[in-house]
Amino acid sequence: MKRIERLSGTNEEISRILYEEQLKLSQQNLDVEDAVSDILEAVRKDGDQALTYYSQLFDKVEVTDFEVGQDLIERAFEEIDPQVLTALKNAQTNIESYHQQQLEAGFEDSPSPGVLRGQLIRPIERVGTYVPGGTAAYPSSVLMNVIPAKIAGVKEIIMITPPQERFNPAILVAAKLAGVSRIFQVGGAQGVAALAYGTETIPKVDKITGPGNIFVATAKKLVYGLVGIDMIAGPSEIGVIADASASPVYVAADLLSQAEHDKLARAILVTDSEELADQVEQELDRQLKTLPREEIARASIENNGRIIIAPSKEAMFELMNQVAPEHLEVAMDDAYSYLDKIENAGSVFLGHYTSEPIGDYYAGANHVLPTTSTSRFSSALGVHDFIKRIQYTQYSREAVRAADRDITSLAYAEGLQAHAKAIEARRQDK
Repeated sequence: MKRIERLSGTNEEISRILYEEQLKLSQQNLDVEDAVSDILEAVRKDGDQALTYYSQLFDKVEVTDFEVGQDLIERAFEEIDPQVLTALKNAQTNIESYHQQQLEAGFEDSPSPGVLRGQLIRPIERVGTYVPGGTAAYPSSVLMNVIPAKIAGVKEIIMITPPQERFNPAILVAAKLAGVSRIFQVGGAQGVAALAYGTETIPKVDKITGPGNIFVATAKKLVYGLVGIDMIAGPSEIGVIADASASPVYVAADLLSQAEHDKLARAILVTDSEELADQVEQELDRQLKTLPREEIARASIENNGRIIIAPSKEAMFELMNQVAPEHLEVAMDDAYSYLDKIENAGSVFLGHYTSEPIGDYYAGANHVLPTTSTSRFSSALGVHDFIKRIQYTQYSREAVRAADRDITSLAYAEGLQAHAKAIEARRQDK
């Protein structure tokens, strides 16, 4: 794990490192854009025929029916481990109770006689959510993407997931519990294209959410504008702020919880304790040897992991605000008292016992989070991502006359005469 010893208070080194890493990720996206563009165009033109071709090419599966039938969903409830089913239901309850708090209300006011202003809240009509397949299955991501959409009032939720000879039952069960309308077995950039353009089988949606590999992320980027998207997600990341009160065993375990996702995942520890830094390094080496996904986690830790030793507690928070991590743990006594020092993070985990996986699976806060420092300007997925805010205004004749000169003066100042004349036309109205 790379170490930055006793960083100066200028933050210049961490800024340079972050900039270089973001450039590297951006270049990777550019490298696949041409291939993804070709896939998008093929699906736009040829619909289901293109989906069949790409399923054979990439997934090595010949799909005769893209929609997952109700019989498979019912069988999944019979096959699922009862403990997993219980855990999914408990997580569902927590996710629902958390996201219910995010519901927005419209408003209306009348600041002067004859003037009415307001805002309507309306749900997006149809949403598509992408659920990765392959070596790992993510029923928790199904709950995190679908439940906020249902709470927002989305009428139809389409789920896509790569075709498989045998679906993980937890994926199908989670979809049913969360309220997915229809499930289709199609993945990759071609799946994103199907949601964006629609095919003979798969309906076009208004917004696409959900994580995926670099091809999925690039496809979402390229169809944005035709449809909405949640975010362009990069590799997972965790930042840990820890002082001498932290357990090196806990800190190392939490860093590895994200490192095992992807060789490109990023794990960063910022501490003011050299002793803790040494102990965490030793623990990482010990714990890595016990992981089934050691190869992935080791590559992540060795290539992208960092231990930064800061001169003070204040500097620890300043540095981590520069990092703007997807997940941020504060492994300190009385961690809650430091909450006001956090400016940039996707989701925050306070105290020695609040390990990041609590948020991934169970607590209720969403785990679809901004990565690669984008928490500087964006937020976790939530109910607000599935609504539209519609403004409305009504002026009486008298109210228009009272504002006439102000409006026309601004219109003429901008050189937009027709704007001014639309107001002046109403001067003749008796």
